[in-house]
Amino acid sequence: MSASSEGVVAAALGGVAVLAIPAAGAAAAYTTRITLLEAVYVAVPAAFVIALLAVAVYRRARVRLERSVRRAGGRIVRTARFLAFAGLYVAVTGALALGFYGVLHLRS
Repeated sequence: MSASSEGVVAAALGGVAVLAIPAAGAAAAYTTRITLLEAVYVAVPAAFVIALLAVAVYRRARVRLERSVRRAGGRIVRTARFLAFAGLYVAVTGALALGFYGVLHLRS
């Protein structure tokens, strides 16, 4: 794989990680079979794992880009970095929210 194709994969994984929690919220809002809390319990760890995969693929694409003679694919690798770390940020924020909810639920 070239740096640009790995960048596309990393960007796609980062986009999925960013959209995992909002998609779970939308699924909970439009169906009666699943509650918001259940959806978030599944979406946060999934977003975290997908974001870690996106970061790993981004790092591999960055190494390939640095070692190449032609610097083709630099823009997509930068976009992949942004989306991968944004997905990681969203997942960690969701985990913190679930943690605080758990503490508040135990204390009440």
